[in-house]
Amino acid sequence: MSFKRRRFLIIGGLTGLGLAVFGKQVLRPGQSTTATTPEVPPLQVATPTGQPLLRFAAIADTGSGDRNQFAVGKAMVQHRDRNPYDLVVLAGDNIYNSGEMSRIQVAFEEPYQKLLQAGVKFRACLGNHDIRTENGDPQVRYTGFNMQGRFYSYKAEAAQFFVLDTNGNADWKGQMAWLEQELSQSQALWKVVYGHHPIYSSGHYGTDSGFVKLFTPLFKKYRVQLYINGHEHDYERSQPIDGTTYLVTGIGGATLRPVGKSSWTAASTSRFGFSAIELYRDRLFIQGIGTDNTVFDQGMVPV
Repeated sequence: MSFKRRRFLIIGGLTGLGLAVFGKQVLRPGQSTTATTPEVPPLQVATPTGQPLLRFAAIADTGSGDRNQFAVGKAMVQHRDRNPYDLVVLAGDNIYNSGEMSRIQVAFEEPYQKLLQAGVKFRACLGNHDIRTENGDPQVRYTGFNMQGRFYSYKAEAAQFFVLDTNGNADWKGQMAWLEQELSQSQALWKVVYGHHPIYSSGHYGTDSGFVKLFTPLFKKYRVQLYINGHEHDYERSQPIDGTTYLVTGIGGATLRPVGKSSWTAASTSRFGFSAIELYRDRLFIQGIGTDNTVFDQGMVPV
């Protein structure tokens, strides 16, 4: 790989920090550009029936250790009582403010104590705050986050999950080669990718044009149906874009930020909560659930 290409990959990861380089444009909430806001048709939503193949929850920007995070954790327990699940996607910034493991109890073990005691498995990736302490290595080693490296994949029922390190100092050359190989070999009905930083977003940081160019051709080629991220402290669900739905779920406890809408936005809001996701044979069902246990958004993704 040429030096120029390596430089693009590294800087592409930095765009999540709000840097305007290599043609990236940071968008204000609701702002868009022709290159990053493809027109998509509205998706009709119908509540699915029958038992799902898999249920899981997704949260990000969680590790505040304050009452908001505890309220989200309580809502997740109450939802699980009605709709059992055993997996939580933890999409980065797991410990505020600097990923220090001295806060692991208040930022993770206490807010999700009942879930952990029930055997629910959290699968984490690293956020930009997490790498402030020893580059995130202590979190990679922490058994409660079930990480198999800085990027890794795992299977659950009919789904395969591909977990990314989207930070600027990631091993971009190795990671992108790994991702394409893993996607090309996957026979899973559902392919879900997650990392901390957004690809499409109407929030504070906006759509990342570098990541759009880097990831979306692979997602389209290998039929990735869902990408999950945080970093934006809001909730936003896109319409399917070339077959992929983009879900921002950075509402797990950190201070909220405003979010706008783009032409491809199906729903967006700023309120604490989490995403509940069900996989069926022919569709994927997403719900946004608040700390008051109300469903504030729901949408369907075709297989």
